[in-house]
Amino acid sequence: MTRLEEIRKQIRQTVTDVKETNPMAGSITNSVTINLVANTQIAVGGSAAMVYLPDEGQFLAKAGGATYINMGTMLPNYEETLPLAVKTLKKEDKPWVLDPVAIGIGQLRTAMLKLFKDYKPDIIKGNASEIIALAGLWHLEGGKGESKVRGVDSTNHVDEAKAAAVSIARWTDGAVIISGEIDLVTDGEYVATCRGGSHFLGKITGGGCALGGAASIYLTSSTPFIAALTAVSVFNLAGERAEEQTDAPASFQVAFLDELYKATPEDIADYHFEMEGF
Repeated sequence: MTRLEEIRKQIRQTVTDVKETNPMAGSITNSVTINLVANTQIAVGGSAAMVYLPDEGQFLAKAGGATYINMGTMLPNYEETLPLAVKTLKKEDKPWVLDPVAIGIGQLRTAMLKLFKDYKPDIIKGNASEIIALAGLWHLEGGKGESKVRGVDSTNHVDEAKAAAVSIARWTDGAVIISGEIDLVTDGEYVATCRGGSHFLGKITGGGCALGGAASIYLTSSTPFIAALTAVSVFNLAGERAEEQTDAPASFQVAFLDELYKATPEDIADYHFEMEGF
């Protein structure tokens, strides 16, 4: 069996396991996009739980198979909630996903992201500008130049962030997803690029946040690289299929959730992506 065949086999098994076991991945996430994140986690076969308070974040870190932390809308109590959650995740040896949304805005957000370096998230998902900025904040290769973060939007291309993604993945011993017109997934050794999806994902609020939520569900059943690649593959597959059915963002979002739900393990594992590194 070739390495590529083995990767597809692992993706198929990951999706099968999730659909059969309905794992829970708790989230401390963006209040603007919380509904889409939760519905996405449920659609791919998992269970969702969203919290904000410190003791509840600690509880979910212990109880869930994985945890998703999204920095989109920071609350004052996150100064207590987030450190408590990540310290609990480390103590319990539980995996987690980080989305460094809007990195560079505000002192609390910056302080939390600096703290996370030593707790090494298993998967980090961001747009190109966010990944470059995070590598810079953590003093890693690829993050030395200025990134072009504009709120939650990226003004860098995916290729510009490749070196930063690889260096971050090597530091965390996990995986990094760069979302964009072409998505990139790396574990610091292998690099996968995936074309597909839909331009409508950029026309609804929360498409990127939901991708991180899906990755956290798959992370309950697989390695960081396979979980990340599985999430990217199902998103691009569902996006393609949903766009065939609609011509506007609101109806696309409904169709997209339906297609996430309907995608089979074989559909997702067979979705086209290109690999570098072997």
